[in-house]
Amino acid sequence: MPHSAAARARASARVGATPQPGVRPRWWAELTLVVLIYAAYSAGRLLARDDGSAAVDHGLAILRVEKALFLNAEHPLNRLFTATPALAVPADFVYASLHYLVTPAVLVWIFRRRSTHYRAARSWLTISTLLGLVGFTLLPTSPPRLLDARHGFVDTMAQYSEYGWWGGEASAPRGLGEMTNQFAAMPSLHVGWALWCGVLLWRHARTPLVRWLGALYPAVITLVVMGTANHYFLDAVAGALVMAVGALLTGPAIGAADRLRAAVAARFGKPPAPSRAPAPIPTPAPEPVTSHTLPSTASPEPSYPSPSPASSSSPAPASPASPASTASPDHAPKGTRIPGRPAPRPRASPIVSGGCETSAGDRFPGRRTRGSTSGTSSADDTPATAR
Repeated sequence: MPHSAAARARASARVGATPQPGVRPRWWAELTLVVLIYAAYSAGRLLARDDGSAAVDHGLAILRVEKALFLNAEHPLNRLFTATPALAVPADFVYASLHYLVTPAVLVWIFRRRSTHYRAARSWLTISTLLGLVGFTLLPTSPPRLLDARHGFVDTMAQYSEYGWWGGEASAPRGLGEMTNQFAAMPSLHVGWALWCGVLLWRHARTPLVRWLGALYPAVITLVVMGTANHYFLDAVAGALVMAVGALLTGPAIGAADRLRAAVAARFGKPPAPSRAPAPIPTPAPEPVTSHTLPSTASPEPSYPSPSPASSSSPAPASPASPASTASPDHAPKGTRIPGRPAPRPRASPIVSGGCETSAGDRFPGRRTRGSTSGTSSADDTPATAR
């Protein structure tokens, strides 16, 4: 039904739903697209730089809102990490590396092992990242580590930078801090991308251990970004909201992209590639109709007169009304049984003039033997003159 087909199409576009089977995208095209998207994202972060005054004001405003709502978990976590190097150093490594390792790894895994879900997963990640870029541009926010020391935050990555490759500019390698936007704290895409990874691993992983690790991953990242003083708790909440909005927009975005592709293909005269339909269910072949040969001894053999001496040298042409043209009422081949009809009774062939021959290939039961010169045939003792 059309309504059911449309409902299935909408359901297949949602994140996590089982889409219709299709052709897996080309890996080099997807790699190029992902690189271009990340380059645009990085360039957008650099273009959204601020002089720092507005970003600090936004950070302090978020901190006041959290204190009013009793959501200020950054201070106790940061004090715990600062006083415990066994927590701070692993947390710094997690913040500086997993963001750039786990996310691409999950994307490649979806591409190779769950290719039917890849397009929705990639579109979800792209749309959410672009929404986060809009947040960086409209609301530059200073992270807690860049606030004045009197606010009680310590930059653990700067404190323990000798253990890693990073310096005092967030997770950037030493000397490359100017290539990052340190005021891109709202929303936290560290938390957002971790949530994306966790949802995909929970839904599509087959091993229970991998599923539970996927579920714990965004929670661990949330604790890490607050304990290292890189994000506020509301930054993490905003990152989760951005991913939720991106998930809602994924279906309409995929539908719009399909319509655009079809319009472009129609404009340039190239039909869009048809979707791969499921194979039809094979139906059993009908049983063949068994042919039955008509019995040749159902009636006495017809008698044929012997040829006259005058006609024995040159046989006469076949009669138009020969039995070959009247073998059956429906002109079916001789010996074929027509389904639904009883087997016809054999009819005696008419007597033709002496020396008559049928066409090549026709044979009649009891046909006389040529070469007899006597006045009688081998099958009939009636004299030829008695005709």
